[in-house]
Amino acid sequence: MSVFFRYGAMNAGKSIQVLTVRYNYLERHQSVFLYKPSVDTREGANLIRARIGLEAPVDAMIKPDTDVEELHARMVAAQGVPNCILIDEAQFLTRDQVRQFCDLSDRTGIPVMAFGLRSDFRGELFPGSAALLALADRIEELKTICWCGKKATMNARVVNGQVVMEGPQVLIGGNESYTALCRKHWKEGKSAPPLPA
Repeated sequence: MSVFFRYGAMNAGKSIQVLTVRYNYLERHQSVFLYKPSVDTREGANLIRARIGLEAPVDAMIKPDTDVEELHARMVAAQGVPNCILIDEAQFLTRDQVRQFCDLSDRTGIPVMAFGLRSDFRGELFPGSAALLALADRIEELKTICWCGKKATMNARVVNGQVVMEGPQVLIGGNESYTALCRKHWKEGKSAPPLPA
C-alpha cells in the first residue's frame, strides 16, 4: 500500500485528522492500530486528545528504542491484522522507525498514515519528519493561520510571552508553550498582534 505523511504547524488539526480517520475505519468495521511516541506525555501515556475534546486510547506507545517489526508482530498476535496503522506526533519517531514502517507497509500492504509537525521552533526538521518527507508515498500539508491571517508554517516557542529561538529541540507543550506563525512573524519574534496605543 502506501505511507502517508500529513504535516502542519501547531493547531493545524493533526490530531483531529488522526481521530477522524480512526473513526471512519472503525465505523466501517475495519481495524486500526493507533500509535503515538512515548515522548508525547501531554494527555497521559495512552491517550490522544484533540484541542476540541475528541479523544481515543492508543494501542501502543512507541519508545525511541521500539523495534517496529517486533511491535507489529505483538500487536497482530493480540488483535489480528489491522486495516490501517495511524501514528500521531510522528515527528518524534526515529529515522529507523520511519524506515521500518515503510518496510512494513511495503511488505504487508497495510497503509501507514503518520501525522506530525514538519519543523521545530528553530525551523529545523525533526528526524522523524525529515525521514517521512524523504520516504512517504504521499505528503499533504494541513494548513492553519498566523494571527495576521497569513498561512502559518512555523512553530514558535513562547516563554513569558516572548518568542525564543534557543533551547532543546523537544519541549512538550501545547498552546501555553507554542503558537503557529507565518515565517515573517516567526523571524520577527512577534507571537501576537501589537497592542493598540
